[in-house]
Amino acid sequence: MTTPLLPLGTERLLLRLFTPDDLDDLYAYQGLSEVARFLYRPPLTREQCVQSLTRRAAGTAWAEDGDDLVVAVCPVGESKVVGEVVLKLASARARQVEIGWAFNPEYGGRGYATEAARAVAALAFAELGAHRLFARLDVLNTGSVRVCERLAMRREAHLVENDLDDERWGSEYVYAMLAREWKVDRT
Repeated sequence: MTTPLLPLGTERLLLRLFTPDDLDDLYAYQGLSEVARFLYRPPLTREQCVQSLTRRAAGTAWAEDGDDLVVAVCPVGESKVVGEVVLKLASARARQVEIGWAFNPEYGGRGYATEAARAVAALAFAELGAHRLFARLDVLNTGSVRVCERLAMRREAHLVENDLDDERWGSEYVYAMLAREWKVDRT
């Protein structure tokens, strides 16, 4: 597998690597408890966002288990980052790729998450050679459930109380799609 070419464009969005100039925008949503609660971790501090940006801006080799690619999502014509889509190489040998996303709630309800996730899923299958793309999400994250369903991913599992944050047990859904299903769905 190889590192994909970025930026990517959709009808309304530009998808690109993060830069150090994106700190304020990244912190604007990664520092929110309402975003972090679905990621089973506390909100990021500004310093943690600085560290994250350094890693994100470097890209990835996309060769070993755990390598990830984090794509900044910007409305066309704007430099503002409204969210991100992440691809994580879960298994290089089996070509299993996890997809996830986090968006600033201020930009919710506009279809940005679905549009960006669709473009990044296409990248995973067409350029990165993914065999299986999957998403793990909190069952209470109804917005992400809708994104998975709009992408025509199938719900494969419901994991009950499989994760614990500081306040509650969390349950997860696992959604997935195979490369051959992506191709059929897109023709």
